[in-house]
Amino acid sequence: MVGSAGTPRDAASEHASRVRDAITYTRRVFREASAANERLRAENADLVAEFRARRLAGNATDATPTRVKDSAKSFRVAAGLPVHDLPDAADLVPPKRRRRPEAALKSEEDEDFSQARIMVRGD
Repeated sequence: MVGSAGTPRDAASEHASRVRDAITYTRRVFREASAANERLRAENADLVAEFRARRLAGNATDATPTRVKDSAKSFRVAAGLPVHDLPDAADLVPPKRRRRPEAALKSEEDEDFSQARIMVRGD
């Protein structure tokens, strides 16, 4: 068998070089993926700790919809991943304060409609 460089020895050394390059590349990609995975796991652990402390993550003000939570839980169960027992959204989200209705601005143009609120249908 003759390689592209002309001799079997050249083909074997070229093949060995490509294998070394592939192994080096694979190891680098594995390290990068492992580091990213570790960062995500640490972030998730922080989020779980916040939820257990009955706080929303970051600056969140609304709870995650139940449909989304159920979908995430079923995915984790199907993938064999741990499913943390977290408190309900009602426990995490403080009740929103209702705003008082702002008084309508009065102007001379509004004078035509000032009697509308006291008019009652007399049927």
